[in-house]
Amino acid sequence: MPGRRLPLRHGTKRDRFARLVRVLMVLNARQEEGISVDALAAATDVSRRQAYRDLHALEDETETPLWNEGGRWGLMQTALLPSLSLTVHEAMAFFVAARLLAKGIDEQDADFTSAFLKLAAVLPDRLHEHVVDALDQLAVGRADPEFRRNVQALTQAWIDGRVVQFEYDARAYDGTRNTRRVRPYLIEPSALTRGLYLVGYDEERKATRTFKIERIRSVSVTPQRFEPPERYRAGSVLAAAWDVIGDQAPISVALRFGPAVAARVAEARWHRSQVLEAQDDGSLIWRATVAGPLEIGIWILGWGDDVEVLEPPELRARIAAQLERAAALYRGAGQGTAGGRESPGAAANPAGRARVREMKGNDR
Repeated sequence: MPGRRLPLRHGTKRDRFARLVRVLMVLNARQEEGISVDALAAATDVSRRQAYRDLHALEDETETPLWNEGGRWGLMQTALLPSLSLTVHEAMAFFVAARLLAKGIDEQDADFTSAFLKLAAVLPDRLHEHVVDALDQLAVGRADPEFRRNVQALTQAWIDGRVVQFEYDARAYDGTRNTRRVRPYLIEPSALTRGLYLVGYDEERKATRTFKIERIRSVSVTPQRFEPPERYRAGSVLAAAWDVIGDQAPISVALRFGPAVAARVAEARWHRSQVLEAQDDGSLIWRATVAGPLEIGIWILGWGDDVEVLEPPELRARIAAQLERAAALYRGAGQGTAGGRESPGAAANPAGRARVREMKGNDR
């Protein structure tokens, strides 16, 4: 797409990302011959000085490997994977994935940014512009160099089949911080928490556990190798999970959705095991088998009084207790944090507080 020119808008982050995409496109089109800085400046509608800045931004911020010889710049052969020949509809699939990533990740990460830049460089004009918008969303996320280093180390260990050791800091949730030795089986994004999770075998606990990567500290990749369980794939190990926690005992859930939301619920496939039973009064019985009550409980609470838990009794009691505490807050039963005190409802219900801690804690 060498003929595409971007509008002259150099004052915002969005314009900067669009410009870097254009630089990447020009370098990729020139392949081994490279391009002079003057020619690059002309092709991207910027000054010679700005062209230099953009080249260094690609190197330093997105770690795109470039070569520079005799006044010419180009992409190293290792900079990009072999080109894909995509149909418009296949390109649309990549665009949707990019938008989901932008919505689901709240960390600034040079690898994500670089991936978006390279994706935008090969998409049709209309999709290209929207991927640049997605870069804007990533740019306002938190910059956390340790998070990026940990993701890179865990990714490499996962690919190489090596055991990792790290500190897991869950003090904000259950007061613990301890060392874990884990065999990485999977790295999975969460739609619920906008975080990344490591699923792996905890050697000390001798069980598969789920760890939020934002809580992982000081990752070290050990020389110890392992073989993952046969056919261990996200689609199988997380088959019962509502989101990313698949290591809890499965429970059979039955919910009744009221007529006001029944059609909306029926429009989506919320879980692969779901079964829908339309009722004569316009309500909907929704059934599924999921891993534990933690994640699905969050979804249930989001429907407010338009849903009733029918089964299992333990989940019904859990949701009822949470709604009662919430109702007490809104009825003014206590001042809560606004008055600097714990609400009377919470103080009178230590078992309920324990359930809240359980939901917030675990490895997740």
